[in-house]
Amino acid sequence: MKEQSLDSILVPVGLVVLGAYHVWLLYTILRHPSRTVIGLNAMSRHQWVISMTTDPMKNGVLAVQTIRNNIMASTLLATTAITLSSLIGIFASNDSDSASKLVYGNTGPLGNSIKRLSISVCFLIAFLCNVQSIRYYAHVSFLITAPALKGKNDFIEYVAKILNRGSLSWTLGLRAFYLSFPLVLWIYGPIPMFACCCLTSFILYFLDTTTQITRDLHTKSFKEREIDGAESV
Repeated sequence: MKEQSLDSILVPVGLVVLGAYHVWLLYTILRHPSRTVIGLNAMSRHQWVISMTTDPMKNGVLAVQTIRNNIMASTLLATTAITLSSLIGIFASNDSDSASKLVYGNTGPLGNSIKRLSISVCFLIAFLCNVQSIRYYAHVSFLITAPALKGKNDFIEYVAKILNRGSLSWTLGLRAFYLSFPLVLWIYGPIPMFACCCLTSFILYFLDTTTQITRDLHTKSFKEREIDGAESV
């Protein structure tokens, strides 16, 4: 196999591995949310909104502080993403034509430009997702402390939906950071990039899925919450 053809084979295969894993993850979240960390966290946030809105005047400070922490996390990721994207542009303008002997695949100017562009687009997507997350969290910080929400299920469901959208945007931004690792290693050749795609998918599987013990604990917690709510009524 020629070295120049490795990019056209290993890079698409590595991206297909990552893409197939996330397609499976999306299907599992939609069909069996309790089997994924993202699904369980979404249900937990829904219960948290219900708990905070039972007494907005009492829980308002706690709710706003919690959301503020999420805004700070999104701000940190957004700042990091746009900074890294700018640094890539600076390095691209000062790029030399020399290549390491350890690099296999396309090392020409066009190949290097595609690699840098892919990394820059990845970080820009991460920046936009985190900015969108800040937007949703800021909106929730106003809604969750409104006294008018008490006892109104439609408005409570709306607040929980906006909060989950903010968390989903943050998750997408973090996934873009995960994708940047294989793209950065692509600079050193398609073989490290392909290996990183496989390793990233393997690690994410254990980070995204839940065990039976975790699902039982969440289910028990939700049932206790429903019983306590019924008794209070």
